[in-house]
Amino acid sequence: MTALDLSRPVAVVGTGTMGQGIAQVALAAGHPVRLYDAVPGRAREAAEAIGARLDRLVAKDRLTAADRDAARARLTPADSLAELSDCTLVVEAVLERLDVKQKLLRELEDVVADDCLIATNTSSLSVTAIGGALVNPGRFVGLHFFNPAPLLPLVEVVSGFATDVTSATRAYETARAWGKTPVACADTPGFIVNRIARPFYAEAFAVYEAQAADPATIDAVLRESGGFRMGAFELTDLIGQDVNESVTHSVWQAFFQDVRFTPSLAQRRLVESGRLGRKSGHGWYDYAEDAERPEPHTAEKERPPAYVVAEGGLGPAAELLTLVREAGIEVREEDEDSGTRLVLPSGGQLALADGQTSVEFRDVVYFDLALDYRKATRIALSSSQDTAPQTLAEAIGLFQALGKEVSVIGDIPGMIVARTVARIVDLAHDAVAKGVATEEDIDTAMRLGVNYPLGPFEWSRRLGRGWAYDLLDDLHLRDPSGRYAPSLALYRHAYATDKREGTS
Repeated sequence: MTALDLSRPVAVVGTGTMGQGIAQVALAAGHPVRLYDAVPGRAREAAEAIGARLDRLVAKDRLTAADRDAARARLTPADSLAELSDCTLVVEAVLERLDVKQKLLRELEDVVADDCLIATNTSSLSVTAIGGALVNPGRFVGLHFFNPAPLLPLVEVVSGFATDVTSATRAYETARAWGKTPVACADTPGFIVNRIARPFYAEAFAVYEAQAADPATIDAVLRESGGFRMGAFELTDLIGQDVNESVTHSVWQAFFQDVRFTPSLAQRRLVESGRLGRKSGHGWYDYAEDAERPEPHTAEKERPPAYVVAEGGLGPAAELLTLVREAGIEVREEDEDSGTRLVLPSGGQLALADGQTSVEFRDVVYFDLALDYRKATRIALSSSQDTAPQTLAEAIGLFQALGKEVSVIGDIPGMIVARTVARIVDLAHDAVAKGVATEEDIDTAMRLGVNYPLGPFEWSRRLGRGWAYDLLDDLHLRDPSGRYAPSLALYRHAYATDKREGTS
C-alpha cells in the first residue's frame, strides 16, 4: 500500500495551532488542502495565517516565491463539511473531548467517499473510542503530530482496535512521503512518547517532594549529567504545567490509576495556584523581567584524594577510572568480582547509584549516572547524616579534579538520573512486551519526540541488560508502593541475560 495520491485533496478539520500546522505539512508535500472550522470565519483566518508563514519562509530563503504562490493556490477554506466530499484524507484536530470528536466523525462519514481515510490528531484520547462512532472504523487511524508540526519530524501512527492494517499502512506511508518520520503504535494510553516519558517528569518531582534537591539543581543534573536537552522543571514550564499535568492525569486514569503513573501533588498545587509556567509568567521558576534565575547547588572547592582503590570495574561508570588516571590521581586496583565501588583514602566508599541509600551503609557516598562521564560537566553526589565529612570532601574533590561541578543532594535512593533512566527503560520494555511498538520505533520516538539523548533500548544496551532491573528492584524494596516494581518484561530480560552468562 502506497502513500496517498498528491493530486487528491486533504482536509483538516479544526484550525487551531495543530490544525494549521498539519495543513501546512500536507500543503508543502503538494496536496490540495481544504480547511474547515465550525466557527464561521476561522478557516479563512487560518488560511491567511498559513499564507503569512509561507511568506516568512520565502523571506528566509527556505521557500521560493513560486512554490509559495503554488501552495497558496492549493489552499482552500471550506464553509461546510460537504465541501470535503472528494478528499482522500480528513484529519480532525478539534477540541480534546470524546463527544465532540465522535459527533464530528459521524457527520464526516455521511459526507466523504468510502475510500477516504479518516484520522485524528488526538494526543490523549483513545483512538479506538473515537473511531467507535464510525460505521466503518477500519478506515480510522491516529496521526499524532508534534507541535510545531511543520518543524518536528515525528508522527505516531496509531492503530485503534478496529483499524484495518491497510489503513494504518496508508497513513504510515503518507506521513513518510510528507517528509516525516512515522512510528507505528497500538492504541494505548499516551501512545509511545506520552506513555514512556512520564518518569522523566515524575521522578524529578518525586526527588523534589522528598526535599532531596531543589528544581534548579535537579534540572542542572538532568542536563549536565544525564545529557537531556532540558530539565523536567524548565520543560514543564515551557509546555505549561496545566497541559503537562493533564496528560499525566489522563494516562494515569486510562491505566486504571496505575501507581507507576501517579500525578505529582506538588505539580497539582502549582496548577491550582495559577503558576502555569512561561505563559503565566511564573511556574517552577519566575519569568518576570527582573527575576533572578536560581542557581543549582554547587559544592565549594575541595582537595582531591591522593589515590583511590578500585574494587571492581564500576560497571556503567567504568570510564571514570580512565578519567581519574588522566587527572593524575593514582588508581589502585583490587580483584573484586562483585565490587563496583571506589575506596577513598579516609576509608569511605564511593559507589554508583544502585537504588539503595547511603544511610544503610557505613560511610558511603553515592554518585549519579551520567550519559557520558567524560563529557558530563556536573555530577550529583548523595550522602547521609552518618557519612564522615572527610569522605564527602574527598568524593567532591575527586570529581572536581575531573573538571566537574558537583551538586550534593539528599540521601535519595536511585538519585536523579539513574532512577529516571531505569524507569524509562522499564516502561519501554513493558511496552514492547505488550505489543505497543517495536524497540526501534520506541527509540526513534523518544529521540525525536522529546529529544532524549538516547532511546530507552540504547540506554539499556549501554548500561547492561540487568542494570535497570537491579536498581528498580532495590528501589521497590525501599518504596513498596508498586511505583518502582520492575515489570515482568524487564525481569525476563534481565534473567535471560543472567542465564546466558551462567550466573544465578
